[in-house]
Amino acid sequence: MYKVIGLTGGIASGKTTVSDYLKEHGYTVLDADAYSRKTTAKGGPAIPAIIEAFGEDIVDADGELDRKKLGSIIFNDAGKRRELNAIVHPLIRDMMNADEAEFIKKGHVFLDIPLLFENGLNERCDLVVTVFVDRDTQIRRLTARNDLTIEEAEARINSQMPLTEKVERSEYRLDNNGSVEKLYEQIDKFTEELESL
Repeated sequence: MYKVIGLTGGIASGKTTVSDYLKEHGYTVLDADAYSRKTTAKGGPAIPAIIEAFGEDIVDADGELDRKKLGSIIFNDAGKRRELNAIVHPLIRDMMNADEAEFIKKGHVFLDIPLLFENGLNERCDLVVTVFVDRDTQIRRLTARNDLTIEEAEARINSQMPLTEKVERSEYRLDNNGSVEKLYEQIDKFTEELESL
């Protein structure tokens, strides 16, 4: 029987590295962020409601969403973040559910969802894997990757459930504080167990 596996973590914890490795090894990974980008792309189904909620200047002259501007709003205002999530999340869920129903017939399906626990989507998974790092590593990676100040990085991290809580609530944990090779070893061990379930 094939499983639906929730894959989550915190921002800059290394979830994408895990996703990419799983895909390279033939697993289906449905990435909530990719679906989110589809819904918020130029002409995407979420754009009219986002303009209505955040104003005309949230998109540029070409109709592209100003993601940096939107990010600076939602990561500093929980109410605005909830408003955006209420627009985008149902669209993402519909797309993911359709693809999941198709791919589960052929093999295990990983749902790569940063806000898996926050949105209660862990309930529809057979098991959950959390990729984690310590907070200092998270801040260091996020400031380097996204060219953010420490304060901006902390605002983004604080907008999510603490990684320690996600780890506690997960069936499997992948420690990404070390080398990428060590991370790959843990993924290999997990997938071996998965195939023997």
